Amino acid sequence: MKKLPFCVLLAAVTLAACSNPGIEYVDFDTFHVTKVTRGDVLMQDGSMNPEIVMPEGAHDLPQTKLASIGSQNLAKNLAGSFTSNSLIHISGTYTGHDVDGSPLTLSGKLLVPENGKIKNLLIVSHYTIGANLDCPTECFPLEGIVAAKGYAVILPDYIGFGVTRDRIHPYLHARSTARSVIDMALAVKPYLKHIGKEPESDEVILVGYSQGGSITMSVMQMIQDEYSEELPIKKVYAGGGCYDLNATYDDAVSSGKTGIPCAIPMLILGMNEGEGLNLDMADFFQPRLLENYDEWINSKKYTLGQIDDLMGTEDLTELLTDAGRDKTNPNTAELYKAFFFNSTLHFVPASPVYLFHTRNDNCVPFINALHAQQAYTGCDVEYDFGDYGSHSNGAVTFILKVTGML
Repeated sequence: MKKLPFCVLLAAVTLAACSNPGIEYVDFDTFHVTKVTRGDVLMQDGSMNPEIVMPEGAHDLPQTKLASIGSQNLAKNLAGSFTSNSLIHISGTYTGHDVDGSPLTLSGKLLVPENGKIKNLLIVSHYTIGANLDCPTECFPLEGIVAAKGYAVILPDYIGFGVTRDRIHPYLHARSTARSVIDMALAVKPYLKHIGKEPESDEVILVGYSQGGSITMSVMQMIQDEYSEELPIKKVYAGGGCYDLNATYDDAVSSGKTGIPCAIPMLILGMNEGEGLNLDMADFFQPRLLENYDEWINSKKYTLGQIDDLMGTEDLTELLTDAGRDKTNPNTAELYKAFFFNSTLHFVPASPVYLFHTRNDNCVPFINALHAQQAYTGCDVEYDFGDYGSHSNGAVTFILKVTGML
């Protein structure tokens, strides 16, 4: 199909999908454009576009230092490998699934290179965020830069962000989050064909770090089980993922702290929402957190660093009740059951996987990587476990390595 010039493409994307009033089922050809912009990855001086958002955890290092390291290395790594330095950002909505399986309008961003052919559809599951302003449709996500190498990149917002920001985010709830990612991929495929940006290959590539790493593995499992013909997988790149939720929660309780304190109440809220457990947060949260969690976490007003600052402590005994830290407590035992079913170690990866983790990870314990290695014995998995610094530094290293391998 003939490539469309940007001015024509810009007009075409606003008319690409027709609505279906009164829809009562999930129709995968439902990508509706809400906003189209254009942005370069590298500036004229060779530096990274300052609008590109660095990953979670940036508050644990000087922002300028992390941004400087990431920008310099990423720019050096990518320079000369682009098919197009200019990217088209297409935000839109699509019909996906709610946590109970019913239809739900969700949102996400599609990035395509302005020039050149599209090699594959690259499906990104994004890392942990707290503020809605950090969701893909509201910013220029770091992972989106790989579109410049000739890929159509999708970044779903997830339930609880974007057009569903008023909802509780089912944090690390495997099935509902993976489903929202796959729903967007299925909606975008016919849309790409419509605008003349259809990938040369039907094979898809999965990428994700941190929360995105574990969700990427859940996406892989769901595709293998339900969508192997629609979305054949070429390769999976997962980094810093929380693959074993039980071990992660145990580690936080035994150590009494975690590198992202807000992730623990987010995890409890997410499992409660995703699994419909109807747990009383008074059984888990200490009074100050109980009084403020809805504003701090569910409002989506605050970044992870800001939430941690509002919480004012890394000591889990000041955040969680004794019962909430006791796995023999009946309510906490229900939570642990949800953790087990939402961990991503209970399937056999059928496609090649690159699994990355920094041994110094201060947010997602390294035991997650070790348990994944044990679970995936005999599979086609390349393990990259190194001393790559903190969780946030590991994120930059992971993106560097993936962009170099693509």
